[in-house]
Amino acid sequence: MTTLPRGTAAIGHRVVRRRRAVAAVGAVSAGLLLLSACDEPTPISTITVGSDSVTSEATCGGEGKTLSADEITKCLQDKDAKSIKVDQDETVRFGVDPDVADKHWTILMNGQQLVEDSDKTYRTVPGSVFFNAQYGAEGNSTNVAVAARDGKDGSQNITGVWVFELKKD
Repeated sequence: MTTLPRGTAAIGHRVVRRRRAVAAVGAVSAGLLLLSACDEPTPISTITVGSDSVTSEATCGGEGKTLSADEITKCLQDKDAKSIKVDQDETVRFGVDPDVADKHWTILMNGQQLVEDSDKTYRTVPGSVFFNAQYGAEGNSTNVAVAARDGKDGSQNITGVWVFELKKD
């Protein structure tokens, strides 16, 4: 038996329930506040060789604003680019988000456009291209980049760059 006066236990229960309700409302409010502060993630680009893939968010840009030539040059020299091994006999597959494809994109190799602009979500390129001196390749690795354009009007303005390093396997 309890030694509490009659009705005191019921009052204590109400206080505990009220505290829990206030704590739950506070947690939900804090969660919504955090979610509203989050930025929308930038589109991703993926390179696949055989069964291996590497995915990255934009190294520079990716939010629809046109990048300056200096920004692009600096971006293409990214030392922390994600890398993947490429056998020269393999096909290298490049993929982008549909939002990027809708506005056109291209592949750059050592800063030079390698293929025509595309509005598809993926492109394929033979692995041998990336290590062929005829295409400007040197050594056992090559920097490649996916460059997003700003529209279908033929504009050459780049709005996002995803940089990768292809290593000879």
